[in-house]
Amino acid sequence: MRFLVTGGAGFIGSAFVRTVLSRDPEAEVLVLDALTYAGNMQNLATVAHAPSFRFQKGDIRDPQAVHRAFDLFRPNTVVHFAAESHVDRSILAPGDSVSTNVQGTVLLLEAARDHPPDLFIHVSTDEVYGSIDEPCSADESFPLHPSNPYSASKAGSDLVVLAYGRTFSLPVIVTRASNNYGPYQFPEKLIPLMIANALERIPLPVYGDGRQVRDWLHVDDHCSALRTLVDRGRPGQVYNIGGRLALPNLEVVRRILHLCDRPESLIQHVPDRPGHDRRYAMSTGKIEVETGWVPRVAFEDGLRHTIRWYLEHPEWVASVRTGEYLDYYERNYVRRGEAACG
Repeated sequence: MRFLVTGGAGFIGSAFVRTVLSRDPEAEVLVLDALTYAGNMQNLATVAHAPSFRFQKGDIRDPQAVHRAFDLFRPNTVVHFAAESHVDRSILAPGDSVSTNVQGTVLLLEAARDHPPDLFIHVSTDEVYGSIDEPCSADESFPLHPSNPYSASKAGSDLVVLAYGRTFSLPVIVTRASNNYGPYQFPEKLIPLMIANALERIPLPVYGDGRQVRDWLHVDDHCSALRTLVDRGRPGQVYNIGGRLALPNLEVVRRILHLCDRPESLIQHVPDRPGHDRRYAMSTGKIEVETGWVPRVAFEDGLRHTIRWYLEHPEWVASVRTGEYLDYYERNYVRRGEAACG
């Protein structure tokens, strides 16, 4: 098998690459990644010297880079992770989300029309369903109701992928995963940000009352689900992928503090994100029934392992928490907190 993995130097993409190369010795992998703030070659250090691994630096918004990857590598499986994936950044700069997540996806699909793969998996998010009131949960036919530029751009790209599947007979699958966590995650998302701050004994910024509910999925479970869909998924379908564990953000933060042996007094409530969704909830029966996949990493075990990884890799954390990250953190958390105090 020949996998083209876009965004393969990012958190989930690199985990998928490591999964494939560890489980499929005969597989070849080409990573296409622009190496923006969230892409990091250190994430691929354990596989970078494998003879079946290749890397091409390139932006999915660049037609030359995209067509070069398809022309030279001729993948039979495309797994598309590359995206502007953070809600707060999409609020600060909405155009980046639209250009990467929608226009970049269209360029990939056009290249796939010229060199049709056996399967094109588009990795999306449960955020496209928007906030869902209890006790409801979204199945794959649930209406899309995105609430911010990021989720709107992902909903748009989902629909484009499905439309290409129907109009041009491309073998596409759309997956919608819940909140991922695990090693190598850039510390702007909730869990790695809270772990990094807790380990440094600095305030943990929590939006609003912290009672926003999210389902948590270990990245290894997510990658296992994707690899399962390569073999058993049905083209033209959407599959929800969840961890079967919904918790309020504040509870997650408290568990992190407990496992890091830090006081809850480090919690600092800051003004809430504009349009912040209160509750995400998905049903995952479809993938479980059709493929037999189920999540296997218990949240407490996964969280403990993730904290241990950050403890054991301070150089990785230090290398990514510099320059642009510090400017973003200042704008998004420190100044937001100062505005609340004023």
